[in-house]
Amino acid sequence: MGRRGGFTLLEVVIGLAIAGLALIALFEAGSGGLFAAETTARAKEAVERAQSRLAALDADGVLPIGVTGGDDGGGFSWRASISPIDVAADAGAGQPTLCAVEVVVSWREHRRLRSVSLASRRISIAGPLP
Repeated sequence: MGRRGGFTLLEVVIGLAIAGLALIALFEAGSGGLFAAETTARAKEAVERAQSRLAALDADGVLPIGVTGGDDGGGFSWRASISPIDVAADAGAGQPTLCAVEVVVSWREHRRLRSVSLASRRISIAGPLP
């Protein structure tokens, strides 16, 4: 009796195992791409929030010297650090001062703390924190 056409049970099992492994790899690659897209979108939003905070700090022409921060909504928090640079001994209150400004916006993503930091130098009338 000769061999008939078709596959043996062992060949079918091996073929299914290979197909299963290929599907797992495809799903992992797809989910990795989705996580990367989500991280990119959150980072872009954090940069926009940091730019907004940086612009609002000296909207009235006075920089509040010190560290301030808080909740920014949507799972984001922010911190602004402002310090005078090379303050002259004869500079009094109300004098223009060069200040180092840093705004950090942070958020939690997949059990990791992520953050975006923007730094700038501003000439402004330095004042105390409100």
